[in-house]
Amino acid sequence: MKLNHLKFLSIAIVIVAMACNNPKTKKNTKPNVILFYLDDSGYGDFAHNGNPTIKTPNITKLKESGVNFTQFYVTSPACSASRYSLMTGRYPGRSGLGSWVIGPDASKHIHEKEITLAEGLKSVGYTTGIFGKWHLGSPNKNNQFSKKTLPLAHGFDEWIGTNVSHDYDNAMLLKSNPSGKNPISGYEVIAKNLPSNIKTSEELTGLCTKATINFIEENKKSPFFAYVAFNMPHLGLFVSDKYKGTSRNGVLGDVMEELDASIGDIMQTLENAGLKENTIVIFASDNGPWIKFNNQSDTKYGDTRLQVGYATPFRDGKGSTWEGGHRVPGIISWPAKIKGNRNEQTPISTLDILPTIFKITGVALPKERTIDGRDIRSILMPEKHNNELDEFKFFYSYSDNQPSAIRKDAWKLHVRIGSQTENDYGFTATRETPLLFQVEKDLGERIDVATKHPKKIAELQRDLENFEKQIKKEGSFWQTN
Repeated sequence: MKLNHLKFLSIAIVIVAMACNNPKTKKNTKPNVILFYLDDSGYGDFAHNGNPTIKTPNITKLKESGVNFTQFYVTSPACSASRYSLMTGRYPGRSGLGSWVIGPDASKHIHEKEITLAEGLKSVGYTTGIFGKWHLGSPNKNNQFSKKTLPLAHGFDEWIGTNVSHDYDNAMLLKSNPSGKNPISGYEVIAKNLPSNIKTSEELTGLCTKATINFIEENKKSPFFAYVAFNMPHLGLFVSDKYKGTSRNGVLGDVMEELDASIGDIMQTLENAGLKENTIVIFASDNGPWIKFNNQSDTKYGDTRLQVGYATPFRDGKGSTWEGGHRVPGIISWPAKIKGNRNEQTPISTLDILPTIFKITGVALPKERTIDGRDIRSILMPEKHNNELDEFKFFYSYSDNQPSAIRKDAWKLHVRIGSQTENDYGFTATRETPLLFQVEKDLGERIDVATKHPKKIAELQRDLENFEKQIKKEGSFWQTN
């Protein structure tokens, strides 16, 4: 009997050891990643940044659980170029796209040789999904309805959302489907001709929210990456019946409060699944508010005077290389590792997201190409990471995806003025007579100090010229095809 007992015990030990060594039985320790990316939402559209009549309590909770970056930048003040940089960690000038927005009939798209955030995470075992706007390519006759245009070709396992901004007359709501064949194989069309399809447009926020929640619940036992790219508050504004008339700030407030509630629902799903502590959550907007429409009463979107958000306290907005086009809200939360409830004044940008997430999750950085972002773990987790952070040197791209301005430390040099409003605010800027602002003291870029700092002018001009030369020398994947 004693021998049988010992034999049984030995077998049990072997079984336990085998189970521990089986990768399928190991507990997932890699953090999940959720990236919230709003469309055209300004720095001043949120309660935690001081908006007095828009309630965003769930985004405030996200801020309280993580790091709120008061100087957070996107590389471009328009949709496609901003999203390209977010997905690749590279400046828009490297994309080969030639323009900051890719329309539904554009022949080009994000190139298949680019390595995206989704592709990197997928390579180390993550399940990946995008829920919302893509705007990095559309299949059409000009690209022979290429399969390389849409998200499944760029590291995503599933998608539901719009191919472009919902205000294009021929915008489509699409869904990945292995047996689908419209507009190309692997996809199905849910709705066409947004935004004339009012009902579908009003359901966009809720649709993306529900799909994200389902994705989390289906993949909660293994690491996942969810890119939640809400369409709102890009004009025209659409909100579900539940939130109509609920805000003190009119339809803009209704839209923002529905977005906030959606983020709250997704965060609650994480908590219910026991995943909140070990999920990295990133929150930002693709560019500033579309202030071109804040004084127009007769547009294709209707009276937009009270429908446009706020870049306060910065100058201008979407489509501008002034601060209001590139400065947006930025929050990063990871309760298990990052000490929360911090306001961080060190400037960072969306370029820094890919290299930082790759370092955290064990993805090798792509080679044979320039990655413009930095690993910012030393800001997020200074107790554990004390590596010296590269200086913040940032280039503001305009409509041609080429730089109009450069920021280094607290200094910003403009060599041309870019704004969709065509308002130069009384300034002129050229290579020969640039503008210089100290943007940490002068948030609204009001006082040009170029004549007082000739050495700083020369330094920043050299940096800008060297960057432009390097971009031109390296070229893009479209040029090397």
